Amino acid sequence: MSNFEIGRYFEDFKEGEVIEHATSKTIFESDNNLFSLLTMNHHPVHTNIDYAAKQQHGKILVVGPLVFSVAVGITVPDISGKAIANLMYENIDHVAPVFINDTIYVKTKVLECRESKSKNNRGIVYVESIALNQHKEVIIKFRRKVLIKKRNA
Repeated sequence: MSNFEIGRYFEDFKEGEVIEHATSKTIFESDNNLFSLLTMNHHPVHTNIDYAAKQQHGKILVVGPLVFSVAVGITVPDISGKAIANLMYENIDHVAPVFINDTIYVKTKVLECRESKSKNNRGIVYVESIALNQHKEVIIKFRRKVLIKKRNA
């Protein structure tokens, strides 16, 4: 039996490469409710159908940090599966609303790859991920730097 492999080594990333992640996720009402409860975000636009119906979008909005978390999670098998650490996130832009039963797809562009200055068994990969819904509308985008081990480390 072989070991389960997840992620890429530093050497496997190429600047300019665009990765279309195979995993996707439909956001169900239960996902939104549980995440809202776990994170103490009880704003009624996320949890109250009657309240949300009277607001700008007319229906429940999925809580933003859940959308971000799902988008990051979708990238793990291809981006950070072999990570030592996520060093930083930046420019988290919520571009469009996400609603119950929307499906999230993600693609990631490798912006930069550089060797670690302090340790030669790892490198830093800088990426931008863009999440889209089932209508191919951009819903969120963000950048991050990931510290990733080298193949023969």
